[in-house]
Amino acid sequence: MRLLDVGRFAWRSLSGYRTRTLLMVLAVSIGVGAVVVLTSLGEGARRYVRNQFTSLGTNLVAVFPGRAETVGGAHGALIGRTPRDLTLEDALALRRIPAVKRVAPLNLGSAEVWWKGRSREVPVLGSTSELQEIRGFALSQGQFLPAEDPRRATPVCVIGSNVRKELFGARSSVGEWVRIADRRFRVVGVLAQQGQSLGLDTDELVIIPVASMQQLFNLPSLLRILVEARTREDVAAAQEQVRRVLRKRHDGEDDVTVVTQDAVLAAFDRILVALTLAVGGIASISLGVAGILIMNVMLIAVSQRTTEIGLLKAIGASPAQIRLLFFAEAAVLSLIGAAVGLVLGELGSFAIRQAYPVLPAFPPPWAVVAALATAVGTGIIFSLLPAQRAARLQPALALSRR
Repeated sequence: MRLLDVGRFAWRSLSGYRTRTLLMVLAVSIGVGAVVVLTSLGEGARRYVRNQFTSLGTNLVAVFPGRAETVGGAHGALIGRTPRDLTLEDALALRRIPAVKRVAPLNLGSAEVWWKGRSREVPVLGSTSELQEIRGFALSQGQFLPAEDPRRATPVCVIGSNVRKELFGARSSVGEWVRIADRRFRVVGVLAQQGQSLGLDTDELVIIPVASMQQLFNLPSLLRILVEARTREDVAAAQEQVRRVLRKRHDGEDDVTVVTQDAVLAAFDRILVALTLAVGGIASISLGVAGILIMNVMLIAVSQRTTEIGLLKAIGASPAQIRLLFFAEAAVLSLIGAAVGLVLGELGSFAIRQAYPVLPAFPPPWAVVAALATAVGTGIIFSLLPAQRAARLQPALALSRR
């Protein structure tokens, strides 16, 4: 019996019982579609996080006050200690490190910004002129914070596009004076529309000099310090030198956390890949359910096609050939279901991308291959019992339907 004949026989068997075939195809397609959609969500989240970190700039090292460490005790709890805060002088000391190109101290708060009777609550970010290059901020009007001594509290600010629109409407905002909390600041620039970046909407942001921020909110310390290394090869050296300088300034205490952009991104990447594998595994359970359905339906088919099987054995078909016919039927069924499921999954991923344009929800190639292979493999594996039962039938008893 040629493979072409086996394929034709399997197709005719499936087309002869359309309702049964449709149900089994539907079960397989739902499983494959679920795997494709859920893995595309996980992969989309991973790509989104990667893009967000890339938008921060390159060669970055972040310095946080406090050091997370495991200490002894009944539970070995993970705690963070802050023996000493980060200060503006700490940030200025990091500028002298050979491997460091730029340093941007950061503070963050919230305040009401007011102009001629119009006001709104906005996040306020305190930093220096170097933040523009580190974060890649683009301006639609004016200029960024002036390049001057960070210890000088200059009354200037840069506002986000939505803040400008809501306060000034169609009027030009550059050169105008606004009130932030209880102090007046002159608008020197407007950020170009950029949207969300790691949970911070730059269109709603107001940026002021870090010294002005500390005076406005009575903050003696910094939230964090962003450090840009000169080259990608200098990142590791910059990280170590930053840690060494701050240890010396903090009386020998290693009381800060210094992490690289790549290390944070790698941690998120591992988490999101594990999440993608987990949701893909959960979705693949439905393929197991589809396989059980195939097995049950094919067991019923064996009893319905007893005469047909008996005739095949009477004209010389061997048990191995009978098994091959059932395997081929299951494989064709699974392939059709997998193809339909792949189309449904791609349509689902497209719908997600349309609903959430910022999420690049494309299914990873490995998930597509794994879903198709699992669907076909499951179909064949669960056809083993029906095929074996059909191969054991005696020709005479089968022809007499016993």
